[in-house]
Amino acid sequence: MAASSETTATAIGIDLGTTYSCVGVWENSGVSIIPNRMGNRTTPSWVAYRNSERLVGEAAKRQAGRNPKNTLYDAKRLIGRKFDEESIQANLAIWPFKVSGSDAGTPQYEVSFNGETLKIPPEEVSSAVLMNMKAVAEDYLGRPVTQAVITVPAYFNDAQRQATKDAAEIAGLSVQRIINEPTAAALAYGLEKISDDAARNLLIFDLGGGTLDVTVLTVDNGVFEVRSTCGDSQLGGQDFDNALVDHFVELYAAENGVDLRTNAKSMMKLKSKCQEAKHSLAVSLMATIEIDSLYDGEDFDANITRAKFNELVQPLLDRCLAPVTSALADAGLAPEEMDEVILIGGSTRITEVQSMLENYFGGKQLNKRINPDEAVAAGAAIQAANLSLSTEAKAGTKLSGLTLLDVTPLSLGIELHNGKMSVIIPRNTSIPYRHTKTYYNNEDNQEEAIIEVFEGESALAASNRLLGKFTVFPLPPRPRGKLKINVTFIIDANGILEVEAVVKEGDVEISESVKIDQYKGLLSDDSKAELSATARDFEEAERAKVARQAAMDALQAYVSELERELNKVDDSVGNKSDFALMLSEASAWIASNVGGDGGVDEVVEAKERLERAWALLVGSEA
Repeated sequence: MAASSETTATAIGIDLGTTYSCVGVWENSGVSIIPNRMGNRTTPSWVAYRNSERLVGEAAKRQAGRNPKNTLYDAKRLIGRKFDEESIQANLAIWPFKVSGSDAGTPQYEVSFNGETLKIPPEEVSSAVLMNMKAVAEDYLGRPVTQAVITVPAYFNDAQRQATKDAAEIAGLSVQRIINEPTAAALAYGLEKISDDAARNLLIFDLGGGTLDVTVLTVDNGVFEVRSTCGDSQLGGQDFDNALVDHFVELYAAENGVDLRTNAKSMMKLKSKCQEAKHSLAVSLMATIEIDSLYDGEDFDANITRAKFNELVQPLLDRCLAPVTSALADAGLAPEEMDEVILIGGSTRITEVQSMLENYFGGKQLNKRINPDEAVAAGAAIQAANLSLSTEAKAGTKLSGLTLLDVTPLSLGIELHNGKMSVIIPRNTSIPYRHTKTYYNNEDNQEEAIIEVFEGESALAASNRLLGKFTVFPLPPRPRGKLKINVTFIIDANGILEVEAVVKEGDVEISESVKIDQYKGLLSDDSKAELSATARDFEEAERAKVARQAAMDALQAYVSELERELNKVDDSVGNKSDFALMLSEASAWIASNVGGDGGVDEVVEAKERLERAWALLVGSEA
């Protein structure tokens, strides 16, 4: 039972993970992580299309082996990206589902649904996951939920953050704040340390299912100040799984002369068992893979040692250390200056990851006290409460005086005429932030100025990511270097960017600003509205399905109760045998309609018929 509204935050915190998601709420001066309908505190970030229904979470993942091409995951690795990016192209051969390029150059899933091919943007899949977490919270709280703090990898770029915000909007959620996952985890850890007098330097190592983030921050008297952040948005537990998958695919090909990649169902079975083996190797020196009917009716079994696993994943381990070194350098701190090294994300359970970090930090004991699967959602719930509760409501609680100072993960700037990148906001700048730089016309009587906005760390703009461009026109005719163009970058607390350029001479002002969503390949307002309508349809269908199942459960319970009561009725009662037959038919109808598409009314009517018949039977007995 949830707490009363007086002590419960109006907004929730959601960790939208690559492989699993989690939701929490602040109540009774602490965070409650909310279990889903299956009783689990994390929910698979999976969405499936089967027959005429859409499945989300546990239900989607359970049927993946039978429906691999229409079961979708990894939306977090696609959202806000371009289809031709190297990381996406590398995954095309691994995913059992089809991913193609949209007209805007962004990735999209393709599934078969209701006899036609649907093209589904990653935002729609993420919105389905968010809608599911929203429903979990609403079931627990007993009221509608419309506001949330949602976490993203610290190294998510501007487009990925905006696309995540769009997914939340489609799901019917107003985003109070987008915050970085390791920062959220630091909140969950550091809230217990607020009363400490001494400032503490923390390094958060967050290795999740699909992304790696490393953040250095200082906690001092309730102020959480991020010093630096770095990461790899294409490195996570799934890459460790894939290393095992590749190993066993090669082993099977050598032994049987068959490439398992040609069969999506075989690959889904193998991937699932490789995940189990990875988990086993976290506590054992050897794991066994056993799969019934892996390919063409043939069973498969093999062993893998922890030493062999470590050998297979060594390139991934090397990639894990690079962001640690970079984050420390950007923060101006040495490894020995870290008071705590905190592990977040389920993939930090891999023993070699822990050994690698312990060695890097000179044998320092790693902090594993907080739940790596729930810490991010807990931190999001803390920030949601911090933003949604009144000052009076926070008075006397750990939220009182809580301040979060986050940073932007990538440098932001414009391209100069010589092709170089002029940085306006350097990476690891505290946000929100606004900064203006002055530029000059580079040609005599220049008629227009084209402002191209990039993010990245290369000195050459073309090697960075283009976010958008716009033109300031017409410019007053002036000799080269005599016309000032002021370019202002404004980055909000969510890490999302707006750009404006102003040319002012005397009383004349020419200004242009850019909404760079269209250049990011993000969804248009019309597309979001259409997807929101589709989401509502699926939500209503899911509610109807849940209501029908509840009615079916009630009918089944009533039939079982009547069967017990009927045994107490004297055999001489004339209608007893007829009623027994009626109960038998009701049981058969229930069995044949499990998961049926009918409504609640027919189930309610079936129960009412039994009630009337039972009343007549009992009446005749009297």
